[in-house]
Amino acid sequence: MTIGWVQVVASLTLVGVAAGLSIWKGLGVERSIVWAATRAAVQLLAVGLLFELIFESTGSMLWAWVWVIGMLLVSAETVGRRAKKIPRVRPAALMALGGALTVSLGVVFGFGVFEFDPVNLVVIAGITLGNTLPAAVLGVDTAAKDFSDNPEQTEGLLALGMTAAGAARFLTQGAVRRALIPQIERTKVVGIIAIPGAMTGMLLAGADAISAVLVQIVIMYLVLGSVAIAVVVVVTVIAAQAFTPDSRLQEWVTQKG
Repeated sequence: MTIGWVQVVASLTLVGVAAGLSIWKGLGVERSIVWAATRAAVQLLAVGLLFELIFESTGSMLWAWVWVIGMLLVSAETVGRRAKKIPRVRPAALMALGGALTVSLGVVFGFGVFEFDPVNLVVIAGITLGNTLPAAVLGVDTAAKDFSDNPEQTEGLLALGMTAAGAARFLTQGAVRRALIPQIERTKVVGIIAIPGAMTGMLLAGADAISAVLVQIVIMYLVLGSVAIAVVVVVTVIAAQAFTPDSRLQEWVTQKG
């Protein structure tokens, strides 16, 4: 299969229609749509060029690991930016994301799901972090808002005799559930509504259907587990940072704005 610029331009049809509808209805999102499409194309072309430069060099494996570590650090920083006023969120995010990534790479390459080479290393790391990061960000954002928007509820639980650990556990349950809903729902409908990327790529490459399905199941389970672990860790850290050693709310929880 050969894809050229003609096919790429043709694929912009729906983007053009969406932008046209926005202009026609006065929705004001046409610039965002065009900018998103343009930025995605530039970023993907840049990645493609980097792939060619790195993976054709003699130190391809070293550069692949540098790329993976860079993705991990950027992901942890992204999570940390959503909770600037909460201490020690970045190290927790780095630990959660790094742990999930380590397990994913260990399973995929340790059990021979894919051959251990620079391309597969970067791709699997990207799949893991790409799915885990949004859930971790959502978990951090949700937990921080739950605590700071409802300090009275937390103080009420403490006044009724609940320990700080108990109050934190009570409040984090909702944040964890809401952060995991998107990934859980995606996992539920896989194969029914959505055909995942790894499976699609293998089928288009001519692989056996069952082999493609088995590979996708492995990746799907690793992603679901990685997302759940990362969300639980970062939300738990935020909950722990919400209380002082003598079971009072920290200033960042009670401070408005």
